[in-house]
Amino acid sequence: MISTTMTPKDALRTYFGFDSFKGEQEDVINSLLEGKHTFVIMPTGGGKSMCYQLPALMTEGTAIVVSPLIALMKNQVDAIRQVSENDSIAHFLNSSLNKTEANRVKSDVIEGKTKLLYVAPESLTKQENIDFLSSIKISFFAIDEAHCISEWGHDFRPEYRRLRPMIEKIDNVPIIALTATATEKVQLDIQKNLGMLDAEVYKASFNRKNLFYEIRPKKDVQRQIIKFIKERTGKSGIIYCLSRKKVEELAQVLSVNGIKALPYHAGLDATTRAKHQDMFLMEDVDVIVATIAFGMGIDKPDVRFVIHHDIPKSLESYYQETGRAGRDGGEGHCIAFYSYKDIEKLEKFLHGKPVAEQEIGFQLLQEVVSYAETSMNRRKFLLHYFGEEFDEVNGEGADMCDNSRYPKEKVEGKEDVILLLKTIKALQGKHKMKYFINLLTGKKSNDIVTYKHDQSEFFGAGKGKEESYWSGAIRQCIVEGFIGKEIESYGTLYLTVKGEQFLQSPHSFMVIKQNDFSDVDGADGTVTPKQGGQSADATLFSILKDLRKKIAKEKSVPPFVVFQDPSLEDMTVQYPITLEELQNIAGVGAGKAKRYGQPFVDVIAKYVEENDIDRPQDFVVKSVVNKSGSKVNIIMNIDKKLPLDVIAKSQQKEFEDFLTELEGIVASGTKLNIDYYINDVLDEDAIEEVFEYFMEDAESDSIAEAYDEFDGDYSEEELRLVRLKFMSEVAN
Repeated sequence: MISTTMTPKDALRTYFGFDSFKGEQEDVINSLLEGKHTFVIMPTGGGKSMCYQLPALMTEGTAIVVSPLIALMKNQVDAIRQVSENDSIAHFLNSSLNKTEANRVKSDVIEGKTKLLYVAPESLTKQENIDFLSSIKISFFAIDEAHCISEWGHDFRPEYRRLRPMIEKIDNVPIIALTATATEKVQLDIQKNLGMLDAEVYKASFNRKNLFYEIRPKKDVQRQIIKFIKERTGKSGIIYCLSRKKVEELAQVLSVNGIKALPYHAGLDATTRAKHQDMFLMEDVDVIVATIAFGMGIDKPDVRFVIHHDIPKSLESYYQETGRAGRDGGEGHCIAFYSYKDIEKLEKFLHGKPVAEQEIGFQLLQEVVSYAETSMNRRKFLLHYFGEEFDEVNGEGADMCDNSRYPKEKVEGKEDVILLLKTIKALQGKHKMKYFINLLTGKKSNDIVTYKHDQSEFFGAGKGKEESYWSGAIRQCIVEGFIGKEIESYGTLYLTVKGEQFLQSPHSFMVIKQNDFSDVDGADGTVTPKQGGQSADATLFSILKDLRKKIAKEKSVPPFVVFQDPSLEDMTVQYPITLEELQNIAGVGAGKAKRYGQPFVDVIAKYVEENDIDRPQDFVVKSVVNKSGSKVNIIMNIDKKLPLDVIAKSQQKEFEDFLTELEGIVASGTKLNIDYYINDVLDEDAIEEVFEYFMEDAESDSIAEAYDEFDGDYSEEELRLVRLKFMSEVAN
């Protein structure tokens, strides 16, 4: 029992001015005050910090709070200081302090002024800190963001695994572990590692009924994001990206498009990070574009949207990050942009890691894929993942997701589910989802041949249905409880008791048609120009093609030299009526707009007026000038006649990617003289032959068509180099 002289309710009123607790806060606090190990699983915004802050203020000694991020500590220390006249009530002890500051903190703790001391897990490994903490009276240890302990957690930190022996060295006092996201597997892992299997466990509902969940295909992301934010002017939001580079780039794009946005990532110095965080909290900016380093412990109740530019590595990460929206119970819109290419990119990052870590990582990613691609109620899917059942008809927030708001077609799948469950039962649960899909659709993968299941009665038994149908059926059966997923063996499927009951007494089972994410952009979310005249306005596209043909004839150049098809298609979406707006069109730079643009914007302006077209100006995205110096550096090196492969190497780019960059520079209207390099690669006759082809015979600038025309006499690289010379000299 921890000594205290007032009740939790009295203390709540005295320190925080509240009359009542949220959810199970009071029970948690009483458990800790009784000296019991306590484990709290409470969603973001549920009031976890109160569970250790209040007991710390009520009891004798100092509570040690282990926290993973310096920004998180600063934010929480600032918050707790608001309830006291004395700043000494809470401190943090980490690497951001100099020796004088650290000594002042220790002095306040020794004098008994400090009730909460926040430390990083790394700090507990230092002997001087262990010695210091061993010399003071500690009320209890609070392990915040406890999922960091588990290898199955979404933010595993190895130093968290060493906490228990460190705590025992210092003082054997009660431990309270807290997390916003924990599956049953993660929960058990945390308890085992902290030596608190006897802990009182408090698990709140994971249902954030006010959040709207939506997955969008990763197409033209920047435009979609700008449109979404401009429709919510003045509202606060967070956008998460996986890389620092993307954070910087997107924050710049938002800024030049009139949105008050700032970047936040670990590559910024501590002062800048703190400044950006404070500006967001004080509403000097509306949007923070961040890596996942941002938001943990940020107590801003009115974040109205959370956007994932890149899909996260796990559903735990997704749940925690979306949980930063609508903490006040108000509107919270959560959008994630999804492309399977992003998943493949994340899988590549796992290569080279220990096998067990790879397997865990792959399984967590597959859960994300299942969530993103499912057509069932997203809230039901998400809550099932965290071990909670949800009624998608009458449950709170049942219609708050894209799938329930705009339901997909359902088909009777009773016979298919019977086949699926029989197959899983026959194979005795030794295989993962992909294996069963391949087996049923009759796909001879290496492992199916190895197990000789290509000779099984189930091989190809479901080939009348597509792979996406079977993956959807399996996901639904997992959520329905017919199929279980064995976590220890990294996701193998097995038949449950409920599944066995269904086989014995089958009933109607409606399978939902799956979302289609096959036609999406690259993993960076940039625009993939449409091919073959798939314009938004077919009439205007036809007019622009005729105009292009006329101008090409006047200038004695092929039509694609004036503007390529993707550029014309983009014009039929954006309707640019000034040369400045024309520069926002894919593949049109300042030089090209000036040279060829005026007749096009005149025709479009006339067309817009005559047809009373409402131009989607919120779709017009101003691009950011390349400030990296990369373009300038390339042009200067070409002027110096440095070999292109040498320049590519200096830019740390593959030669193929470097050629793409050169093509972009030329497409924007800049002339590049690369004769010195081409003359070393090809003889004069070859250059002339390819150049003439593009000038006289080519119907488009397609390299594939050119390759076929010359029967493979020239490599794609050689053809691209001559095309660069051609476009630079003729188009610019």
